[in-house]
This record gives sequence, C-alpha cells and structure tokens, in this order.
Amino acid sequence: MDTDDRLAADLAHDLDRSFEALVVAHQDRLYTIALRMLGDPRDAEEASQDAFVRAYRALATYDATRIREMRLRGWLTTIVLNLCRTRGVRRAGQGAPPISLDVEGAPTIEPSAARTEAPPEVAERHAERERWSGRLAELPPVYRAAVVLRHVDGLSYPEAAAALGRPEGTVKAQVHRGIALLRTMLEADARNELEEMTA
Repeated sequence: MDTDDRLAADLAHDLDRSFEALVVAHQDRLYTIALRMLGDPRDAEEASQDAFVRAYRALATYDATRIREMRLRGWLTTIVLNLCRTRGVRRAGQGAPPISLDVEGAPTIEPSAARTEAPPEVAERHAERERWSGRLAELPPVYRAAVVLRHVDGLSYPEAAAALGRPEGTVKAQVHRGIALLRTMLEADARNELEEMTA
C-alpha cells in the first residue's frame, strides 16, 4: 500500500485527524505546480492553500468508500490546476516573474557541478536555466500545464491526462508541442544574442 492509499484509508476513517498528513504529504508539490503556472510566490501560496480548503470541503461530503478509492495525487493536482486557471496564468500587461524549471533538456546546476566548475561556468548554467524558466512562463497555458505536470512534477502521461481532464494522446501532443515551442524560442534568443555580439 503506497502513501496515498494509506492516506485515503486514514481520511476515510477520520478526516479531521488525518487531513494534516494529507497537507504535509502534498503541500510542497501543489505549491510548486502553482508557482510554475502562476509565476508569483504569493499567488502560488494562495492557490495551494485554497486547493486544500476545497479538498477538505469536498472530502467532508464524500462517503468513506469513495474516499478510500480516491487517487489523491491526481485529484489534488486537478484542484490546484483549476484554481490556477481561474486566477489566470498571467495578468494582462504584466510579465511573469522568473520561475524555477526542471524540464528535460534544460540545464541544471548540481551541487557537485557547482563545486567543480569555475564561477563563469556556473553563472552560464544559471543564466541558461533562467532563460528556460522565463520562456516556460511565455508558453500558452495549455502547453505550460502539460509540460509542468510531465517534466516538472514528474507525472506519467496517464496521470497528467487525468489531472488535466484530457485524453492521454492529447497530453502527449501538448507536451511535445510545448517543448518544441520552448526550443524554438530559445534558438531565436541565441540567434538574437549572436547578432547583437557581431553587430
């Protein structure tokens, strides 16, 4: 029995006593998803807290059998994504602040690499990561959500499809298209930087 199955059983037995364990198990993950979707730490904190409030209210109306059969991770992900959509991914006229990113193909700075690389190399890797992060914030929401769930949150395609309420094939296509758009934007950035350096 995995952690979520145990949590579901505990919630079905005593919601009030077990709800804190649900929050502890999922709060960081929901906050991370909200931050990647909204781009603002305060909005992300608010969205993740609201997700737990909604989850508690919903669980309070469910019978024990329904709670025991729930897939909590996907259900909570769906709640926070819906809240992020309601709040709007980006407010008109405002740029999204840089957000952290762990997308396949994006450079990451491992602690061991930071110790062995010279400061200019660490700075370059950090700058490259920031470019990926900034461009993720510019993806259309439909692609951003799919990329975040698959490559940042690490959900499988079936889990991401369930969380988004879309067919698995659609989510695969959206992830592929989102990554392709990211690469296209970054290649354009690189060409522009090269032109500026040679001008």
